[in-house]
This record gives sequence, C-alpha cells and structure tokens, in this order.
Amino acid sequence: MYFFLPNLSLTDICISMNTIPKMLVNIQTEDQRISYTGCFSQLCFVLVFGCLENCLLLVMAYDRYVAICHPLSYTVIMHPCLCVLILLSLLVNIVHGLLHSLAALPLSFCTNVEIPHFFCELAQIIKLACSDTFINAMLIYSAGNTFFGIPLIGIIFSYVKIVSCVFRMPSVGGRYKAFSTCGSHLFVVSFFYGTAFGVYLSSTFSSSSNKNAMASVMYIVIPQVMNPFIYSLRDKEMKTALRRLITWKPFICWGHGL
Repeated sequence: MYFFLPNLSLTDICISMNTIPKMLVNIQTEDQRISYTGCFSQLCFVLVFGCLENCLLLVMAYDRYVAICHPLSYTVIMHPCLCVLILLSLLVNIVHGLLHSLAALPLSFCTNVEIPHFFCELAQIIKLACSDTFINAMLIYSAGNTFFGIPLIGIIFSYVKIVSCVFRMPSVGGRYKAFSTCGSHLFVVSFFYGTAFGVYLSSTFSSSSNKNAMASVMYIVIPQVMNPFIYSLRDKEMKTALRRLITWKPFICWGHGL
C-alpha cells in the first residue's frame, strides 16, 4: 500500500497541475484563450493520468482484498514484481491518450471555436468539430468501457469479497480492524467515482454548459485535494490533532508528555 500511495499522489499532482494552473491564469488575466497545441497536450495528459488513477485504484482494491481475505499469502501474492504492472499500465495509458489525441487532430473546426469548459475535454472538442466524428465517438465509448468500466467492476468485486469475508469473522475487533484497513481507499474510490458519475448525470439531464463545467471542477479538483487528507487521517497523531481541533482542546508540547 505504501508503494501505491506515492504513485497515487503523483497522479493526483499531474492531473491538478495540468488543468488548475491554466484555469487560475485565465481567471487572473481574464484571457480565456489557449493554443491549439496546448489544448491537445492538455487533452492527452488528462486522459493519461485520469486512466492511470483508475488503474491505481483497482490495484489498491486488489491489495486490500489480498490483505484481508488472504493475509497469510499476502507477501507471496503481492510480490514486488507485481509493481511492474504500474509501469505497464502507464505505458498503456500513454498509448490510450495519444490514440484519442491523434484521432482528434484531423478533425476540422470552425474559425471561431469556444470550448464551454474550464479545460480541453475530449467530448467537448468533438462536439465542436465540423467534420465526421463517428470514429472518435466509437473510440470514446470503447475506451470508456475499457479504462473506466473494467476497473470499476474490479473494485466492486474486490469489496464484495472483502465484505463477505469480514462478516464471517467471529470477533468484533477483527471486523473493525479489517474495515479500518480499507476505509481510506473506500473513501477515495467514493469521491473519485461519485464525482465522475455526478458529472455524467449532470451532462445527461442538464444542457447548461456552465453547470457541466462546474460539475467537472468537482471531478478534477475535489478528489485530488481530498486524497491526502483521507490517507493522513489514518495516522494516530493526525487523528488526535483533528479531535483536539474540533473539541477546541489546547495542544500539549511533545516534551511534556503528549
């Protein structure tokens, strides 16, 4: 798990740094323009690191499944060589991002192109194209089912197995320890996919581009900001500090027996 956490943090940083700085510059300068090259570069990086986060969440769910359901075989199953899959998934996601970007490059656009979004999203760019986008639409649906559907199914399957295994434990303390082990990851998965489905539903039932852009801000910004707080709350010192902050109790110096 501690190997996967730095990779998840790096992925969150890359997603945020690819979209948020440009958005802040646009707000500060009141200049909403972006170059053609910059737009497609942003599109490619969002696809690469967004899909990589899906793969990381899937592998982390499998890690929790092995730790809870097969604890005695954990060191055998979660061998360090398995970490090579992270590099392999990164290469696959790079190919995936380049495929969508290169497929969108031949599209012809009108002279005045305005993207109703705060970053260059693939679906919004294809809607603005004047040429045939059937191939691009098929790529989006097929890649979406592969890079988002399969990891989500794997995560759900892992947690179904985890819950069934936990409820078979005889002791309450064992159940609590098992749930606390996977609680942080479950919160992260809920934030990530919950906001993603919120964006999908808002775009389906609402035709307002402003509402869709605001929902996408929740999808791009909120999970990446919350992940460090969620995982840091597993630390006992962080829990103690947060509890004292909520109850307004004064802090005691470490040298005087905290």
